Amino acid sequence: MTKRQFDFENQYQVLKQKVEDLMEESRIHNIDLSEEIALLENKMARIRESKYKNLSPWERVLLSRSPDRPGAADYIGYLCSEWIELHGDRLFGDDQAIIAGLGMFHGMPLTIIGHRKGKTTSQKLQYNFGMPHPEGFRKVMRLLKQAEKFRRPVLSLVDTSGAFPGIGAEERGQASAIAETLMTMVSIKVPVISVVSGEGGSGGALALAIGDRMVMLSNSVFSVASPETCSSILFKDAARVEDMAEASKLTAADLLELELIDELIEEPVGGANQDFENTARLVEESILKHLRDLSDKEPDILVQERFEKYRRIGTVTGA
Repeated sequence: MTKRQFDFENQYQVLKQKVEDLMEESRIHNIDLSEEIALLENKMARIRESKYKNLSPWERVLLSRSPDRPGAADYIGYLCSEWIELHGDRLFGDDQAIIAGLGMFHGMPLTIIGHRKGKTTSQKLQYNFGMPHPEGFRKVMRLLKQAEKFRRPVLSLVDTSGAFPGIGAEERGQASAIAETLMTMVSIKVPVISVVSGEGGSGGALALAIGDRMVMLSNSVFSVASPETCSSILFKDAARVEDMAEASKLTAADLLELELIDELIEEPVGGANQDFENTARLVEESILKHLRDLSDKEPDILVQERFEKYRRIGTVTGA
């Protein structure tokens, strides 16, 4: 049976609770089991570390979708000493699936855009499960053009299953909004750094992922379509998702090997949702490094190098 949720942490916590119960029994009955308990804890830690080093592509997909996984708002709160959220596309409305605004990062003003999924049921409904409408992408474009005007670097935080596919979104120009966002991202004359923190799905993710540097967390994924969608289209069988996750080469390690991303950030054992502080620190260091590399480049050189970077993707060499 195909796994539909990443349940290893639940199993680990059950074992951990049993060890704690054993420690309590040892204390109550005055029995010294400290050596045996230490051996058991070390064994559990080794099993956990081994598990996270050998996750299958499908398990990484499930982990990237975890409701406990940190989102854009969490990273913004960690990275920015000051934050002002901006709203609306000045045309239709404010899409809350997109969080966007101005942040102060190491004394440097940034324009920050990102997908917002929410964690509770009410938040997920409020943010439309992180699936943007056209007005969300137009809000992004408004902020990008503002960033270019005031020479602010752009940080993009990607985490979505895709753009919203509803009739209303199509009526308001979903496809053209995505295309225009892509064109804006690739042409603005300021540094753009994209961080894929969770699920990067379809055009809804790609619209915010184009940049001078694209960074992925080790348990994040990025693909043109979800394994479920690919399985249904190619095999007419949604149960083949594990095979499609493997074939799609959607993990950060796969994309780094294919030279489609610039850096892989290795998450601590347990993943970002188990150790946010250390994960966020690694993200902070990566952003700072890339900003320093890009800050001295002339605007026209930035755009030219960005254009050449994406023109090289898919190049075939050989006889």
